[in-house]
Amino acid sequence: MTAIDTPQTKTGLAPLAIVAVIITYIVWGSTYLAIDYTLATMPPYVMTGTRFLLAGLLLLPFLYLRKHQLPTLKQWVNCAVIGALMQGGCVASIAVAQKSITSGLAAVGIATVPIWTALMAGLYTKKWPNRFEIVGISCGFLGVILINLEGGISGATKGAVIISIAALCWSLGSVMSQHVDIPEGPMAYAAEMLAGGTLVTLVGLIGGERITEMPDSSAVWSWLYLIVGGSLLAYTAYMYLLKTVRTAIATSYTLVTPVIAVFLGYWLLSEDITPVTAAAVVAVLCGVAFIFKGRSVQSE
Repeated sequence: MTAIDTPQTKTGLAPLAIVAVIITYIVWGSTYLAIDYTLATMPPYVMTGTRFLLAGLLLLPFLYLRKHQLPTLKQWVNCAVIGALMQGGCVASIAVAQKSITSGLAAVGIATVPIWTALMAGLYTKKWPNRFEIVGISCGFLGVILINLEGGISGATKGAVIISIAALCWSLGSVMSQHVDIPEGPMAYAAEMLAGGTLVTLVGLIGGERITEMPDSSAVWSWLYLIVGGSLLAYTAYMYLLKTVRTAIATSYTLVTPVIAVFLGYWLLSEDITPVTAAAVVAVLCGVAFIFKGRSVQSE
């Protein structure tokens, strides 16, 4: 989800990169379902913030004991901004949106990330989209329109708009992570989760969110899964991919996670797959495919 493709010195993927890709595919495809389970008894910002806060508290001391250097003050500030965008502006917003739209529709909205990123690439580098990317951007925005149309049909226009903003925030945070001073390696991920998680939790508490009763078992297990799978594993894997492979590969999960999320929502949550939802899935996935094609043409 970065504006600039990171160089890749080898034509094939390293085994660790392959594992990272698989983790982002499977885990992030299922996190929408897990978020839905937590929302029954946990408020969105506190749930999201504490999940990243705890993940950061686990990862940062572990890395420090393994001789990783702690961030400087400037790096902490940059990590806090990136964390606020990616974990607050995006992930917490996903949780808010899922209170009024289906988990599958939320996943389709987040799949527009490469489309927003292609536009940011033009703004940052002045290298504007080629014909494939223009087609992809057009298809993607058609998908965004359909998502908002579906939101209107179901009386959830606010949720559809929020999910579009969430995708934009994730794109911006990913772009910043490539162009500002942050720690090397996994210490950056730990600092982003710790700082971002703290900010998101504070926003929730200041906004009046409270856990007034013990969350049910499905919410607790889902929250733990979001910490271990969604935050520690998948988020770390994604940030690793941003640093080591081409952006098209790092963001390729966007082609897979909507399908997984829509299927799980239909199977386990009895979410309807309406014609508008299906059309939005097709439009967004076609858009992302054209974006990837356009990037591969540029790299030739």
